Amino acid sequence: MRLSSTARATLGIVTALLLAVIYLPLGVVFVNSFSTSTTLTWPPPGFTLEWWGRAFRNAGALEAIGTSVQIALAATAISLVLGTLAAIALQRYKFFGRDAVSLLVILPIALPGIVTGIALNNFFRTIIDVRLGMFTIIVAHATFCIVTVFNNVIARLRRTGTSLEEASSDLGAGTWTTFRLVTFPQLRSALMAGGLLAFALSFDEIIVTTFTAGSGVTTLPIWIFENLFRPNQAPIVNVIAVVLVAFSVVPIWLAQRLAGAEQTQR
Repeated sequence: MRLSSTARATLGIVTALLLAVIYLPLGVVFVNSFSTSTTLTWPPPGFTLEWWGRAFRNAGALEAIGTSVQIALAATAISLVLGTLAAIALQRYKFFGRDAVSLLVILPIALPGIVTGIALNNFFRTIIDVRLGMFTIIVAHATFCIVTVFNNVIARLRRTGTSLEEASSDLGAGTWTTFRLVTFPQLRSALMAGGLLAFALSFDEIIVTTFTAGSGVTTLPIWIFENLFRPNQAPIVNVIAVVLVAFSVVPIWLAQRLAGAEQTQR
């Protein structure tokens, strides 16, 4: 489809405006992390590296980063196992209610976070009587991180088909051997991409975390929210926010690279 010069110019302007709305505020946060001001003022009266040094010596921030990493790794591990099993079951086998199960697997990521958070909070506290903490956060994050793994794996399974697996079975290989030597190698990049996206999604999640963390666990997004308006903490929060953006962008970038490399090989 060819566009006129006017249409191309209009599309370019609209795209530039949308990108500016998304990324200019991130640029402001980055610049303010070097500001000499102790409040969120613009433009910065001067520039300094002091806040970066203080941020990486802040015990609360470092503990929050460690907690977020632990939760994200655990949620990602659970998502890789359950998401892969669900994708294989729904793609390779036919059974009654398969479409309904597929919808239920995908639904958590489409629901508003506050609805998911309230539902899980009620489930943990009133139905199974579990104390809120890291365990409940991991379970809560896994409920929606599974979807990213599931979508990547089921898309790969649809593209690869079943011919190689059937050939492996015809040659006498069992189910586990076929999965280990045939199915899994075809899924490696999809699993890596899904795992990276799941990690990024868990690492910076705050809404569901707020309802399932209780009072004893502070993740990095919660730490940022709690310290944003405290005296002399705003510049440090800006530094941590920049770190959070980097932690979120890198996994997504790697996942895109893996997906691009897979497409190139095909």
